[in-house]
Amino acid sequence: MNLQNLKDRIQDYAKDVRLNIEGVLSEEGAPGLSQTQIAEVALASAYSTRNKELISHMEQASVGVLDDAHLNAARGAATIMAMNNVYYRFLHLVEDEEFSKMPARLRMNIIGKPGIEKMDFELMSLAVSAIEGCGKCITAHVHELRKAGASQEAIQSTIRIAAVVNSTGQALVIGE
Repeated sequence: MNLQNLKDRIQDYAKDVRLNIEGVLSEEGAPGLSQTQIAEVALASAYSTRNKELISHMEQASVGVLDDAHLNAARGAATIMAMNNVYYRFLHLVEDEEFSKMPARLRMNIIGKPGIEKMDFELMSLAVSAIEGCGKCITAHVHELRKAGASQEAIQSTIRIAAVVNSTGQALVIGE
């Protein structure tokens, strides 16, 4: 993933972010994840920041790494989790079990049929849920990832990518 243009846009006050973005988006810096998983997690995370410049950089960096199915899955993960994170965070925070007993009545078909490996979609969903701050969703995605055989390192790497991509978006906004 060529990220030099992105790194050049990050000001010196965010030097740690500039250094971290390079580190976490490599297989050495993201143990347990393949280059495809790194790129798709980074892209889904960028989408969830809603930062157009960051999204553009991450889309450019994913060229040649992600095919159309993975691009669409990254978009789908960011979109479905934008809905689910609001709904399930509400259920968690409202502290009223009656709401949890009610059917969600929200379509979530992409979670069952994302068009790519289920584990990859879960990694992206976990990253977006971490950025959005939904504890209930984070717990559910970690459970699914463990059930699918994901390592602790892969899960941690996913969260590290989400954290650094999110802070990169913040650095770009502040630097405008």
